Amino acid sequence: MTGAPPPVSAARRREVVDALRRGTVPQAGLDLFAVGLDRFQSSLDDDIATAKGGGAAFHAIRGEYGSGKTFFARWLAERAKRAGLATAEVQISETETPLHRLETVYRRLTERLATATHRPSALRAIIDSWFYTLEEEVLDTGEVDEDDATALAKAVDELMESRLADVARTTPAFSAALRGYRQATSAGDGATAEALIAWLGGQKSVAASARRAAGVRGDLDHFAALGFLQGLLTVLRDCGHPGLLLVLDEIETLQRVRGDVREKGLNALRQFLDEVDAGRFPGLFLVITGTPAFYDGQQGVQRLPPLAQRLATDFTTDARFDSPRAVQLRLPGFDLPSLGELGRNVRDLFAGAAKHPDRIMDRVDDAYIGELATAVTGGLGGKVGVAPRLFLRKLVADVLDRVDEFEDFDPRRHYALTVSSAELNEIERNAAAAPADSADDIDLDVP
Repeated sequence: MTGAPPPVSAARRREVVDALRRGTVPQAGLDLFAVGLDRFQSSLDDDIATAKGGGAAFHAIRGEYGSGKTFFARWLAERAKRAGLATAEVQISETETPLHRLETVYRRLTERLATATHRPSALRAIIDSWFYTLEEEVLDTGEVDEDDATALAKAVDELMESRLADVARTTPAFSAALRGYRQATSAGDGATAEALIAWLGGQKSVAASARRAAGVRGDLDHFAALGFLQGLLTVLRDCGHPGLLLVLDEIETLQRVRGDVREKGLNALRQFLDEVDAGRFPGLFLVITGTPAFYDGQQGVQRLPPLAQRLATDFTTDARFDSPRAVQLRLPGFDLPSLGELGRNVRDLFAGAAKHPDRIMDRVDDAYIGELATAVTGGLGGKVGVAPRLFLRKLVADVLDRVDEFEDFDPRRHYALTVSSAELNEIERNAAAAPADSADDIDLDVP
């Protein structure tokens, strides 16, 4: 028998509701209203446990535009953080973060690095925590006097070098920069310390004087990026974060780039997966997200047969029998019943912090939520899969907020669904332009 779920804090409710009101995916709290992800929980928790134990895991998430891939990734990140892992969500893009330039991927990783206690970027906090942990280990041996700063610094340096020995063989600059950072911090040289943290994070245009102080040269390149990731995993493991969930989101953008760039990107992904399989990254849980067209089409994975073989998954059977342990995980998408369930979960979450919860539950009842879900879907050409973002935004901002604020507001009498094109993203706009599957009795004005 299990106890009641822990109470939800007002701050956590507010963070979720505020994001939905803006039409964005919340950064946290997704477990409070997620629908249809229960089937994946046990298998993914096993993958998280594998990463915690020093292994590595990988999944490719498959779903159409609007099917909730980003939602899924952030939901998974919350579970990983609760297990002690660090997380990073990187958006792959043609100009800002091309996949074939792994140094840009690493840079975005460090910018988005987060833990359960630190928001992005947590890189400096993690490194400071690591050096503190090394000092404590040295002092616990009893061989160094805490008041002997010189002996303590030397012992910490020796312990650091031993922990990073594997990394130093291929990427000596990583440990050199860490050593320089520690020396700058001890000397009170904040500017040099900041510059070296930036350099460790893969940032460009770091002051030459800081690099000289640490004995490193140039900027991080494609070939050193994986070495830096290996070093980061070592640091994370030593300071209490036994693994890292890395999500490469929107990887289907590779389909839209020039042919030679696409080839390089696909090959970089293949090489990365080879390194993961070879055990180079203990503690890494790698997740990529993409559309079916990316995985199945000739402009995507199928263009590189070795990669296609690695990601091959049989989806010819009924989706009910998809294995949650497969390399590719197919997101189920939404139908009207599940969209209604999503709306009810958000309504209940909103009511928990509302000024007038009884009024919320009375006027925004289950039947009304079903009507609103049908109306929004009808306005988007009957395509339920692209409706959740707009549906939740309308539910929170146009209905729930007004019911809570105005005593005489009744959404059935005083609210007619209207949508301007400015509110829609490209996918929603295309869906709205298509003919609906059935007539809808609520006016939808899309200029």
